[in-house]
Amino acid sequence: MILATNMASTPFIQRFTGQFAIVTGAARGIGFAIASRLAKEGAAVALLDVDEDAATQAVAKLQNPLCTSVAVDVRNKNSVATAFQTITEKFSTIHVLVNAAGITGCTNIRTAEVDPEDWEKVYAVNVRGLFLTCRLALPIMERQKYGRILNIASISGKEGNAGMAAYSSSKAAVIGLTKVIGKEYATTGITCNAIAPAVVQTEMVAALPKQQVYL
Repeated sequence: MILATNMASTPFIQRFTGQFAIVTGAARGIGFAIASRLAKEGAAVALLDVDEDAATQAVAKLQNPLCTSVAVDVRNKNSVATAFQTITEKFSTIHVLVNAAGITGCTNIRTAEVDPEDWEKVYAVNVRGLFLTCRLALPIMERQKYGRILNIASISGKEGNAGMAAYSSSKAAVIGLTKVIGKEYATTGITCNAIAPAVVQTEMVAALPKQQVYL
């Protein structure tokens, strides 16, 4: 078991000292930035990503003994269950869950042109993956009467960006599920919130067609 302690060398307020956090999609982009900030504020952080090597490298960048990497395919319930077992054996509990894993799928195409297989792949990562992690984290958080869940949605989930049918609708689903969980667990000491960023310069955004980025 790893015990989170104050990091005397950092100027950050230690709001998460003694807490154990999971961040999915943590090898890069928004997920990595959140994992880094949590660690700087005292949390022990498990960085989860489907890219095992990238997750290992991300942990190395943090240079923090409280952080660890775990390979996981959030689409697969057995993979998620194994990852959570590994984390709870190491951390003993979970206080914070950040769902940052996400993909855009094919973009800059109209709805009638969307390949159903691509649609299902986007939903598998963006919605099913989030559901699977929340499903396992919630009982742990409820037993300790405390938990913080943050789901990364998107402004496209609110506005419905043209050319991004799968991504926009999946992020709308993220917002809807977040509201459901927030209401179901409102009296348990658990909060569930989502943020809906606009364009953030990440590798995922860099891979989008320029026409799509500036819609």
